Amino acid sequence: MTKLWKALAAAAALGIAAPAPAQDTGVHAFTMKTIDGVPRKLADYRGKALLIVNTASRCGYTKQYAPMEQLYQKYRDRGFEVLAFPANDFMGQEPGTNEEIKAFCTTKFRTTFPLFEKISVKGDDIHPLYAYLTTRPGLEGDISWNFNKFLVDPAGKVVARFGTRVDPMAEEVTKKLEGVLPKKG
Repeated sequence: MTKLWKALAAAAALGIAAPAPAQDTGVHAFTMKTIDGVPRKLADYRGKALLIVNTASRCGYTKQYAPMEQLYQKYRDRGFEVLAFPANDFMGQEPGTNEEIKAFCTTKFRTTFPLFEKISVKGDDIHPLYAYLTTRPGLEGDISWNFNKFLVDPAGKVVARFGTRVDPMAEEVTKKLEGVLPKKG
C-alpha cells in the first residue's frame, strides 16, 4: 500500500476530508484546522497562489518566519497566502501546543499569515495533505526537514517545491511566485 493510500485510509477513519486520487482537485480538496481549531476549507483559497510550509519553533531555520511574513506582506494584495503547518517530526523541534505555537509566531515574528494546527508531515501518521503534496509527479519525495515549501497555483495545483535551505524571499521563489500570481483584471 502506498504512502498516499495509507494516509487516505487514515483520513477516512478519522473523518478528515481528502481528495480521491482519481478525481484530483488539487490542494483545494482538503479541509484543515486552523491553529485555533476551526475547520478551514483550502478551497476558500481558490484563485490565490499559496506557499505551504511545514514549520517548527525550535529549529535552526525558525528565523524563516521573518522572510515568510515579508513575502506575505509583499504579495498578499496580489492574491497570495502563506499557509504554515507546524510539525514535530524532526528531533522534537515543535513540542508546543497550538496555543504556544500561535503565541510564539505572533509575538516573536509578528506573523499575520494563516497558521494551522500541528500535524505530521512524514511517517506512518503523515497528514493526507502532506501525503498528497509529497506524491506530486516531479515533486515527490519525503519531507526532509522543517521549512520545506510547496508553491501552489490559484487552481490548486502544486507547481514547485523548495527545500529547507531556500529562503522564502530568494529569487527562485519570488520569480516562480510572480509567474503564478493571479493576473490583474
